[in-house]
Amino acid sequence: MAPKIHDPQFADRVRASFAKQHAMDLIHATLPVVEPGLTEIHLPHWSGVEQQHGFVHGGVVGMIADSAAGYAAMTLVSASASVLTVEYKMNLVAPADGEKLVARGKVVRPGRTLIVTQAEVFAVKDGKETLCALMQQTIMVMHGKVEKG
Repeated sequence: MAPKIHDPQFADRVRASFAKQHAMDLIHATLPVVEPGLTEIHLPHWSGVEQQHGFVHGGVVGMIADSAAGYAAMTLVSASASVLTVEYKMNLVAPADGEKLVARGKVVRPGRTLIVTQAEVFAVKDGKETLCALMQQTIMVMHGKVEKG
């Protein structure tokens, strides 16, 4: 069953919001996929996001998982609402070791007030994807509250 679309301009609204996230710009992340209930964030592996072993830092993995799943939720809310993460739990299941990371966020259960989402983060090396993190998240829908600026 296809998710219910409340805003036909959801993709433009999500991309505009992503452009306001200076943290994503700081780590060189992009948002190439925006579909109803699904987004992808891509992150090149570069020295500025590495930890002491040369892998992408777990905190950065968390950043892109949180944003990918949050933006998946945002695709399903009205234009007069915004979203905010209230909790997430993430398992790091393998080192984030590849030329880039791909975080795929999806809506598991849409709701009027709370949306449950999931993100999988893959390390891409030589064209092969390896799951490196799995996250479950709860998003709060803030009706009548649009983003600042």
